Amino acid sequence: KSRLQSCAFSLAYCVDTERIMGSNDAEKGSSRSDKRTYTQSIRQKVTFEKRRFDVKTLPADLHRVYKKVEIERGEEYALTYVFTIRTAIELHRAWHNTLLTAKILQQLKDKYKLHLAWELGVVKLKFHIEDGLYELQYKVPYDYDSEFQDLYMRIAIAYLDEHITVHQGLIYQDETKAGKHTAKTGLFIRAFPGRLVVYPFEAATCAVIFFGGDWVDFGIAAITGLASGLVEYLLVTIGGSATLLIDVLVGVSTGVIASLFFDSNIDGIGGQLCLPSIFLGTLYWYFYGTAFVLGILEIISGELQTGVVRFLAVAVKTFILSLGTSFGMQIVLDSPKDVWFDTVGNCGTIDLSVQWWRIPLYLACSASALAQYRFPHVDYWRGLSVQLVGYEVQFQIFQALMQRQSRDFLDTASSNTAGAIAAVVFASILQRTVDNVAYYYHARVLQRHKGKFSPFGEFCYKMSEIYIRITNCLGFGKKNDVVYLRMAAKLKEQREEMENPAHSRTEIMLTLEEEIVFIEAIVQAEDLNIWALLMPTVYQLVPGSLIARLWFNVIFPPLLDSEETTIVSDVIDGTNNFSSFTIPLVTPFQTDEVNISAALLVVAASLALGLLIGFVIVEQATLFLKKVFCRKTDDNLTASEYRLEKQKSERKDARHFFSHTINENNFESVEALSESSQDDEENGFNENPMAEQAQKEVHFE
Repeated sequence: KSRLQSCAFSLAYCVDTERIMGSNDAEKGSSRSDKRTYTQSIRQKVTFEKRRFDVKTLPADLHRVYKKVEIERGEEYALTYVFTIRTAIELHRAWHNTLLTAKILQQLKDKYKLHLAWELGVVKLKFHIEDGLYELQYKVPYDYDSEFQDLYMRIAIAYLDEHITVHQGLIYQDETKAGKHTAKTGLFIRAFPGRLVVYPFEAATCAVIFFGGDWVDFGIAAITGLASGLVEYLLVTIGGSATLLIDVLVGVSTGVIASLFFDSNIDGIGGQLCLPSIFLGTLYWYFYGTAFVLGILEIISGELQTGVVRFLAVAVKTFILSLGTSFGMQIVLDSPKDVWFDTVGNCGTIDLSVQWWRIPLYLACSASALAQYRFPHVDYWRGLSVQLVGYEVQFQIFQALMQRQSRDFLDTASSNTAGAIAAVVFASILQRTVDNVAYYYHARVLQRHKGKFSPFGEFCYKMSEIYIRITNCLGFGKKNDVVYLRMAAKLKEQREEMENPAHSRTEIMLTLEEEIVFIEAIVQAEDLNIWALLMPTVYQLVPGSLIARLWFNVIFPPLLDSEETTIVSDVIDGTNNFSSFTIPLVTPFQTDEVNISAALLVVAASLALGLLIGFVIVEQATLFLKKVFCRKTDDNLTASEYRLEKQKSERKDARHFFSHTINENNFESVEALSESSQDDEENGFNENPMAEQAQKEVHFE
């Protein structure tokens, strides 16, 4: 008994000493205080309501498979199948990079030992469940959605790192799709009719900055852009088979309106129009130029079937748009081909390289592209900065090489490769910087840190808090962010009461509304999805219009330039005179339009290579910097905690890079699976491998 009392007194003394030393460090603001954390964050201290995901809301086929797997493996395991499949579907619907989608699916599979395989096609997804015992197929139409790319990736990461349960993850997915975690301004442009505002803005700016139009073309492109949006809105409202006519009717409306302006010649503007700039600027919304780069990326990475099908599918879609525009010209004009070539000479009259408004106009065009991508308004500064870096590097290198290499495509290839590399590197640096600054904010509000930060940490926290309040005042931010700031102070007070032995509080209970806000704060604390930030930039760098120009050249074949050349014969006739005759010869170098097909392949391939090279540079630089600056480990971590933290870090790095995503190609994954299989054989098969994990109630932040 005396020994136990002595140990108790010693332990109390050590605790008091640590508390005093910790408070002194906090007062001094030393760097040591940055490393001192709570044993558990507020997430482990809160008692959640037992909200459960309603499986009856699942599609009939997925619900049937869920019931089968639930009987064999248990509820948690079956719900993880549902969570993984829904993550894949929604990321695909938001047009996420298929290679990175496969990466997050592989991590979920490895983490929870799922017997799952998948095929991510262009529009069709296949899932083979329980080693092929069940198979699900989905036809998933896709559209640009950077916000959902980011949110669904964050939800998956939060579940991977055990920050939320599978029920919370599935419920949060439903709430995300219902728009409960989107700012009001984002909801306005997410769907019609608010989305109509973006169409004319993008068409007008693209006509000038990309396609050689002037300010007259700017105004007409805005009109045709609005008309195309109205046509799409009408057909989407009708629904059904009417949506299949969107491309051709958008093209027809664009061709008719622009041709009417040309034919009417109001105030003499007909002879000044650059019809190609109006057409291409308006149809830019529908040119899935990013798909060309994704297709080549998939081909290079071994996904041959998906890459080739994607490439051909987008080519056909673009041809339908071009053909519809030609039909519109034919309705109004007597000789569409002659008008097409007559107006080509009106293009490119403005030298953008000497205009002060080039960059502001490009940023305006980029902002419209971000709106098309449903990029969160609060993060526009990130997207615009990455787009500007990629564009400027591409533009300046092209201008420098244009005169020296005018008869080949090396200037185009070099500028596009450099632009893509610069965009990837800058986006990665920006992402890491934002995540590191946001760390202090999330560590404070989620109570992952005890005491004060260093002066730099306190500055980062204050800046993050001010930014959240300002964006909410302007209407760009989410209301729940400000609500949680007020809630964080309340949670801190309640935690102190619960940890005080003299206080009667035994738990921290949240209302349903508070729980929704709290889960949102946890998900938002996960790292930014770099592809959601990078894809709008790739969209601006990729010339989806090049394939449209190729198809216009098929519809309106360009005239071949020819010249007459006199040939002197080597044969002497009977009069001892050399004979000569004249023949027409086609010049070897035609106009730029003839080389559009070659330019398309050069640009798409060079951008794909630039992305790959950029990610390799970032990956190797990250590994090097970690070896140099991150050799020390936290001595307070146990071996199991250190292993878990290392796995989380490796998963985080792997999600950013294009690498193998199949177990057979990943030695560490195969080794982990073999070890887990041996454990199962030694300990007996566990019907529900997650039940034991839930019973342990061990959480790692």
